[in-house]
Amino acid sequence: MSEFSFEVIHTSKKSSARVGKITTPHGIIETPGFVAVGTNGTLKSLDNELVSQIGLQLMFCNTYHLLLQPGREVVKKAGGLHNFINRKMPIITDSGGFQVFSLAYGSVASELKSKGSKSHKNSVVKITNDGVMFRSYRDGKKILLTPESSILAQKDFGADIIIPFDELPPYHIDKNKLAISLDRTHEWEKRSLEEHRKNINGQAIYSVIHGGIDKAFRKKSCDFLTSLPFDGHAIGGSLGKTKAEMKTLLEHTMPRLPKNLPNHLLGIGDLESLAFSIPLGIDTFDSSYPTKAARHGVVFTKHGKMKISKTINSDFFAPIEEGCTCPTCKNYTLAYIHHLFKAKELTAMTLASIHNLHFMVEHMKEYREKILRDEI
Repeated sequence: MSEFSFEVIHTSKKSSARVGKITTPHGIIETPGFVAVGTNGTLKSLDNELVSQIGLQLMFCNTYHLLLQPGREVVKKAGGLHNFINRKMPIITDSGGFQVFSLAYGSVASELKSKGSKSHKNSVVKITNDGVMFRSYRDGKKILLTPESSILAQKDFGADIIIPFDELPPYHIDKNKLAISLDRTHEWEKRSLEEHRKNINGQAIYSVIHGGIDKAFRKKSCDFLTSLPFDGHAIGGSLGKTKAEMKTLLEHTMPRLPKNLPNHLLGIGDLESLAFSIPLGIDTFDSSYPTKAARHGVVFTKHGKMKISKTINSDFFAPIEEGCTCPTCKNYTLAYIHHLFKAKELTAMTLASIHNLHFMVEHMKEYREKILRDEI
């Protein structure tokens, strides 16, 4: 079994963009790389064998959802997540912290629009310094999630990269509460790391840099977490309402992360964000956006996004994109896929998702090639 390691192959002469190689027990991750989200151990509408054939090197699975269904004991009995979902390539799991945020404050989108819950009193969640108590949305059972129990679950899952337990405070939070949250998150991450190091199990653990949109807090988080023996660092928490705000925060944060370790941008992977984040030196990005867009009939091309359901596509007897080598474009026409969406056939979502995932994998290959040529 290979040990976890990271190697910087080339740093651009034009920016901080870099090409790297992450080695894990289940294979190589080339960076910069796109990480698709398979919440329940699968990308929606795609099977894992096909996902591997497309070439997705790292897949993101959600600890919170897998804890509730099918449960850690089932996954452990199956021989770990790789065996259970039939994936031979690397997997990263989160801690459940993001779902804690969603339960407490509502979805990210709603919270940014000031529509989220205004306090924990309106939520099923109770957050203390020990951890988080919540009710299962499946059977109402009370569950206590702590840094230790989150790590132990991820140990049973056997993911190649795991994430420490953290709290994701909302964008709309006053500075004093943000300071309390940051200190608690740092303590949780330290406890997570300590639990992990009791049984490393061939796994790597990344920290999660927090601090909201406060630059001083971001620096504090970088200073504290980079002083601990994490294997890499993820950037999480609220990164602002706009792309410009996020770019400013990343410009402030990235120089404070060690260059000899891999880094990851949590929950961000749209094309516009990639364009300004990769030159800052970010290695991997996870996002459900490409597959979610596909399920809504939006496909990616080198000329921009295309809405398949538009009438203009109804008699277009060519692939989604000429020259694309994905299974969808090699076998089906835009006219046929347009018809499937109009007929509300589930196959439409599968074919569009295949194309978008393939597009993202190839798009990242092109980024790596451009960095090697110092064009980015």
